Amino acid sequence: MAINKAMRMALRALSYSDLDLKKTYKLQRQLKTAAHPVIKPLYEMWDHKVSIGDYDIPVRIFLPSVQSDLKKVLLFFHGGGWVVGNIDTYTNVCANMAKQTEHIVVSVDYRLAPEYKFPTAVEDCYAVTKEIFSNATLLGVCPEDITLIGDSAGGNLAAVVSLMARDRGEFLPSRQILLYPSADSDHSETSPYPSLIENGTDFLLTTRRINDYIDLYISGEEDLKNPYMAPILAEDLSRQPKTLIITAQYDPLRDEAEAYGKKLYEFGNDVQVYRMKDALHGFITLPKHFVHVKRSYELINRFLNA
Repeated sequence: MAINKAMRMALRALSYSDLDLKKTYKLQRQLKTAAHPVIKPLYEMWDHKVSIGDYDIPVRIFLPSVQSDLKKVLLFFHGGGWVVGNIDTYTNVCANMAKQTEHIVVSVDYRLAPEYKFPTAVEDCYAVTKEIFSNATLLGVCPEDITLIGDSAGGNLAAVVSLMARDRGEFLPSRQILLYPSADSDHSETSPYPSLIENGTDFLLTTRRINDYIDLYISGEEDLKNPYMAPILAEDLSRQPKTLIITAQYDPLRDEAEAYGKKLYEFGNDVQVYRMKDALHGFITLPKHFVHVKRSYELINRFLNA
């Protein structure tokens, strides 16, 4: 559905009412949770924990409605700017993901900033991924049948976990799906990405909010140059998973995500990049009947089954 004049005006009004994220992130967490009620009878799930040091990372596991002897897994990292969101706010998204893809979906409840700064979220996601890859008895799957997937900040975390996996040599994902991911740390007026200017004020996710998220996430200015925070800054992007990147036309993060796909390709990786027409950032969280959600799963299933 195209964005008409009336819808543009409504989006502009909602965007201009942007609250100060640094002062209201706790309230926005509560509002986000309240806005996503969990409808448990519609899916089969169970909760698990993965230990990292003295902390147990909650994960939620969703079983597909169609059972198969050939088990495959989508390891999901949620969005929310590393600051808001949790496995409850994404439970209905993940339930639909399991149904649409016929994959087991494992949703990771990594710790949030600013209480837990970079690289806590990355290390939590890495620890769960390592556990899933190394403990085949947990879900009964082969490593080559595990795909990393995330949206927005979660797409960033999926890309970073893949980089870490190559660098640390403990496992190596074969596929990753990055939905409108954050890939860079530069969202200033001198940024090389036109979409930050074109889409940075009137389409719900504003450039101001992106910068607030990053300020809450990082431990210090030096993190802005760390490829584990901004994966496009990695000097070497070789030996990365087969990658599907889906961006949104009216997303300020659109161009950096597409630039990341281009850089992955330049380093010899198998990459597909698709720009979702007329879409806003965060569209995968819309109800399952929306055209952008349906089209996304067509692309995702084609990628998974290739």
